[in-house]
Amino acid sequence: MTDPGSWQTPPPGAPQQQPTYAQTPLSPAERGVAGGAVVPGRAAPLQYWHQPTTPGGPGRKPRRPGRVINIILIVAVALVTAITLAFFAASLGASVFLICGALALIPLTICLLTLYWVDRWEPEPKGALLFAFCWGAGMSIITSLVVGQWVQPLLLEGAAMTDPETVGAVLQAPLVEETSKGLGVLLLFFLRRRTFDGPIDGVVYAGTIAAGFAFTENILYFSSTLVAEEADAAVGLVLIFLVRGLMSPFAHVMFTATLGAVVGYAARYGGTPLVVGAWFVGLVPAMFLHGLWNASSLINENFFLVYGALQMPIFVIYVVGIIMLRRSEAKLTRNRLSDYVPSGWIHPQEVPMLGTGAGRRRALAWAGTFGAAKDMRRLIMLATRLAFNRQRILVGSRQRQSPAAAARTHEAISSELILLRRTTDARATVLARQQAAAQQAMMARYASQPPHPGG
Repeated sequence: MTDPGSWQTPPPGAPQQQPTYAQTPLSPAERGVAGGAVVPGRAAPLQYWHQPTTPGGPGRKPRRPGRVINIILIVAVALVTAITLAFFAASLGASVFLICGALALIPLTICLLTLYWVDRWEPEPKGALLFAFCWGAGMSIITSLVVGQWVQPLLLEGAAMTDPETVGAVLQAPLVEETSKGLGVLLLFFLRRRTFDGPIDGVVYAGTIAAGFAFTENILYFSSTLVAEEADAAVGLVLIFLVRGLMSPFAHVMFTATLGAVVGYAARYGGTPLVVGAWFVGLVPAMFLHGLWNASSLINENFFLVYGALQMPIFVIYVVGIIMLRRSEAKLTRNRLSDYVPSGWIHPQEVPMLGTGAGRRRALAWAGTFGAAKDMRRLIMLATRLAFNRQRILVGSRQRQSPAAAARTHEAISSELILLRRTTDARATVLARQQAAAQQAMMARYASQPPHPGG
């Protein structure tokens, strides 16, 4: 399949054409296999085309017991979130809860849409994102409220001369809240290690947890202002909404995303011990940034000066960091797809088509001319999964592995075969749709031509 940028303009009424997709057949001497995985520089083994399919249909993975566990946990944290919000609604009153909940939805929407953009290259499973949100909006809130009640007295004993409000904001909140949110990140790694394999994944999972946490916390902050300041309740509510909802909607997301990025790096290049160690390391910058933000919010007179001089530069650094991480994801995709070029599974011109943003956009535009944009999206998704699965195989092959880690590497090798088959099928579907559309256009053009004189 060729980069759509080089495809020629079709005749009127016909879809864009594509050069013939053909490859030189590989001789038996060129075929090879090592460890069941495709080896860069060696041809794909003939057995890939003749192995029996898995039960339940061609290219379908067998069901895993872990899937049932994931569903149970999603339902559990969703119930905790629902009970938590229902409790706050009963405590605050329906009208106050609805007003504050509607306001809290605004920064939540901003955060989730941004995380959706960050996650576009290799989207995470919706179930995992739902679990992350519910963990933040329910479990993390409950944990922070319960644990914070006995952590603050301990901190006050070590800082007897310090104002309790300052201790709570600068020490207790970062310590307890980032730990409770971070536990969700670590749990997601163990539950979704097949899809938790890079810093962007960590940022998205951690950011979603933080967005859920901020949503519930904003309801509590907004409601406390609305209830406490009876005379100027509306003014106070507007001010705190401006500060928390519009000026700093990404505050919690940035704190916890730092932890997520560190864990994601460890997940890509190491095993469980490295990830657990990285989790403790990642808590340090997350807590520091959280404490720094809370400390700046206590400066009433110079808050906006501190906000512009300190918080805005940190936000810009985060934006630049996210852009660089997204580019590294694209580069990894191109590198790993290139591994399959010598064996013939991937055409050389498919690498820039599937591994760059511009190539994907041109491919989708081309496929859209004959109604195959959905099929092209599936091809892009499968190729990306194939690339990241390949990365897991390479990392696993370079490490001394425990039996559990070796089993995961073997599973990745088995998944490689399934993904290769699915990618091949998706490519064939796109090309079949294009050829069918081209034939229809040709038949329509011939039908519209006037009869030949004398014929």
